[in-house]
Amino acid sequence: MSDKHEQRARIPPRWFVRLAWFTHRGVYRVTGGRLGLWRPKGSRWGALRLTTIGRHTGRDRSVIIAYMRDDTNLVGLAMNGWADGEPAWWLNLQAHPEARVDLAGEPRLVRARPATGAERSRLWARWRELDTKLDAYAALRSRETAVVVLEPRAER
Repeated sequence: MSDKHEQRARIPPRWFVRLAWFTHRGVYRVTGGRLGLWRPKGSRWGALRLTTIGRHTGRDRSVIIAYMRDDTNLVGLAMNGWADGEPAWWLNLQAHPEARVDLAGEPRLVRARPATGAERSRLWARWRELDTKLDAYAALRSRETAVVVLEPRAER
């Protein structure tokens, strides 16, 4: 096998990715949040529930995304299942950066922002340690994948 073939990322069909998201959210809902979220551990990312304000509706919109910790911040990738286009949750955060996250046993309020420059490079490199195919997956998209920093904020 050539290096070029080994570097090419393969993702499941879009319908399968959407079914997996739907199932994951369903497990979270059916179990009352007891299953579906986990903390990052060693070389594994965690899963959190992010609740944004819909940019068009003004209503709460919740998704489950992968994250890693960076000191007190939580960091996710706006990857949309590696499909083109930005995920709705990231577009919502750009319009309304204040959000809520539920971690395994720990709710918190956050403010979102994109990582840029050296910070983005550093965080991308950390994500690459968690997923060795990260660059190959990112190459499937026509635009750079945003690295989203969720900073803690105080309740008002």
